[in-house]
This record gives sequence, structure tokens and C-alpha cells, in this order.
Amino acid sequence: MHTPESAAAPPARSGALVLGIGNLLWADEGFGVRAVEALHERYELPAQVTLMDGGTQGLMLLDDVTSRQHVLVLDAIDFGLPPGALRVMRDREVPAWVGTKMSLHQQSFMDLLAIAEVQERFPPHLTLVGVQPLRLTDFGGSLSEPVRAQLEPALAQAVEQLRAWGYEAVERSQPPAERLNDRSLRLAEYEAGRPAEEVACRIGDARFLNLRAAAAPAVRGE
Repeated sequence: MHTPESAAAPPARSGALVLGIGNLLWADEGFGVRAVEALHERYELPAQVTLMDGGTQGLMLLDDVTSRQHVLVLDAIDFGLPPGALRVMRDREVPAWVGTKMSLHQQSFMDLLAIAEVQERFPPHLTLVGVQPLRLTDFGGSLSEPVRAQLEPALAQAVEQLRAWGYEAVERSQPPAERLNDRSLRLAEYEAGRPAEEVACRIGDARFLNLRAAAAPAVRGE
């Protein structure tokens, strides 16, 4: 007797995913990625825990998220709080985040959770550690001071949550053999290669902005 696909048991889930999402190019938008990088640099975690720079991949992360028993997300979120405020949300609290959408990558992640819900694949255990951003319009910029100051507290929250789930985080005695990202994207290298404000456009892609400015008179009919 064949079991209808709709009645089939959901796939088994295992392990934990620690997901840093955001865009390094837009200042505080990169908080989640910087946080997961710092977690990788500082702590050794069990093999069942996967650390991932999710960037702005959105729906492409669906299988990664829905195949895990535990999912921990690090990101910059517009909660309407003072800059640098840290907030932790768990399980079914997290979808309420759709009402405070700050950026395109957050919308796509909410879409991901909506699809997971429809498919009955919503993560059994989901925690979001979010920080209120200060600056989002500095193209190529790094983290603002109040947001950078929350990296350590965010790591502490992440480690505490992982341990509560049964995954012990052990401080490293030496740097990891493998980096989470390309060396050029690491915080120190990224900041060292950042052009000065007077020689680089810091509000977007200058090529696009120049083209838009050149087309503006035609659009106005001048």
C-alpha cells in the first residue's frame, strides 16, 4: 500500500545551523556575518554544528534551514530600538519580525520561513539574535561603534543558546585552520582596503548614480 506524498513523514532533522545573514557592503547590515565569523574564530564547536555566512542568499537557504533541528540566526534588525540594542527572539516569535522589515534580505528570509511553515518544515527550534543598526547607507562601510560593541554580547548569547541545546562551545587556543570566508573579507583586511570617503562614493555605486543623474533632465522633460 502506497502512502500519499502529503501523508509522508517529514524528513529527519539533525544538528544545528548558526546562520549569519546580511550585507557586508552596507555598514551595520554586515553585523550577522561579522558575528558568525567571530564565533568561528573564537570557539570550537561540535561537528553537528554548521556555521554559515548566509549573506543575502534568502530562499537559497531553505534546505539548510529546514534540515536542522536547531537554527540560530544572527542579523541586524530594525526593531525601532536605540542603536546597538540587542534583542533575542525564539521559535514562533521570529515570524513577527516581518512587521519590522528593514531590507531585502530580511524579506527573503521571512519568505523562507513562510515556505517552511507551508511545507510543515519550520525549524523545531529557532533563535534570532538581532541588533538595532545605526548606519545602513555607508557603502563599503564597516560596523558603527554601538553595533560593533554588541559583537561580544551577541557571541555570549549564541554560545549560551548552543549550550542550552546541548552543543558545547570551547574557546580556541589557536586560530582555526580554515577560515569561514575568504581572507579579503575578514574584518581587519576589509577595513584596511576600504577607500577614503573623499576618493570613493559612499552612498552606492557611482557608475549607476552618474548614469541616473545624467538621465534625470530627460526624465523631467527638460
